[in-house]
Formats: sequence, C-alpha cells, structure tokens
Amino acid sequence: MAGFTDPRELAQLPLFRDLTREQLAWVNERLRRTAYPANTTVFSVEQPAEVVYIVYSGTTRIHVEQMSGSDVIIDISGPGDVMGEMAVIEGVGRSASALTLEESVLLWMDRASFMEALRTMPTVSINLIRILSNRLRLANERIQAFAALNVDGRVARHILAYARKYGKQQPNGDLVIPIRLTQSDVAELVGSTRESVNKIMSYLRRRKLISIDRDYRITVHDVNGLESLAQ
Repeated sequence: MAGFTDPRELAQLPLFRDLTREQLAWVNERLRRTAYPANTTVFSVEQPAEVVYIVYSGTTRIHVEQMSGSDVIIDISGPGDVMGEMAVIEGVGRSASALTLEESVLLWMDRASFMEALRTMPTVSINLIRILSNRLRLANERIQAFAALNVDGRVARHILAYARKYGKQQPNGDLVIPIRLTQSDVAELVGSTRESVNKIMSYLRRRKLISIDRDYRITVHDVNGLESLAQ
C-alpha cells in the first residue's frame, strides 16, 4: 500500500518534520505502508538491509538472541521511531531483529530512495541526527541507571523515559504512554526478573504513581513521585 492520500500527514512524523509540501509529496510517492499482525518478525539479524522502517502505529521490540538462547531487548519502538536506518546507511547486515508486539502499521522506504532523501533534503538528515541523538541520550540514561540505581529506581527511570518520549498529556495532567510495555519487557530492559518487576509495578500502582490498562498501556499520574524514586 502506498503512503498517504494527503502527504501532509507525514509532517507529523519526526523524520519528516519541517519538509516543504513538495518534499512531502516526493517522500510520499516513495513510501509504502504495511500492516503487521502481532508477533510478526519485521526483519532479522544479519539479514541484508534494503529497507528503512518507520513505526506509524503499534509497538515493536528490537532484540538480539544470544548463543545461550536468551533474548536481549535493545529497545522498544513506538509511533514515530525509525528502525533499521543504521544498517541501510552503512550497507551492512542487520545487527538486531525487530518483532511487532501488537498489531502495527509500518511505513517503509527502499535504500536508494532513503539515501537520495538524505542527500537532497538536508532537513531529513538533520531530523535523523536528532532522532539518533535522542536514542543515544536514552541509552546513556539506561547505562547510568544500571550503574547507580537499584531495580526500583531503574523501573521508575524507564517509565519516565518512555513517558517523556511518547506520553500523551491528558486534561487532568496524566501522561498516557501509548505503547505496549509488559512486565516481562520492562524486566529485560532493566536487567531484572519479571517477579521483581511485578512487585515494583504493584507498589507504584498502590502509591497511585501509575496505572496499567489491560493492553499494557501505562499511565503516569505522578511524575514527581517517579522522579523521587529514579534519583
């Protein structure tokens, strides 16, 4: 399926923000849109990188399976995130795999078109630098959390990071994180067990710092309370 009926919809995505109408039309002609069921592998480690993906809706897990059979989560990606761009730019195989955690709609562009956009549209290049910079900042925060915080603090720090990146402000001040974050995924992200994370999440709910709906969407009710645990 092609991009959008109205190319201006693309301007809502971080990668294509501030493009002119003509540039948006050019991008839209080269974008494709595909709906993926939950638990579908989008690409696999070491697979040739011929396509860049952008999450339009849904949640995906970027992960690497170890020799032992265990799985290491590199990141959880939500709406607006770019996936697979580094391998495309470097011309190497994928360094990780991507799996949809729920029904997701992904936009994708072939390598030639993506590289042409970077060469001919400086705004796209600048936007990509911002996206990669933000990703690096989150990775640095994750490293600091592992070094300086206990499991409670690491969980609180990760929830805050996702709330700041994806959170949708509600009229009452709550922040709804519109991506699927299970306790198992959070446990892998913070380097703990599901049982420990379950206890921490229950504690956060009892203190009314967060709530979690049946689709594993977290709502943050008290940012300051979470921040006090994440220091």
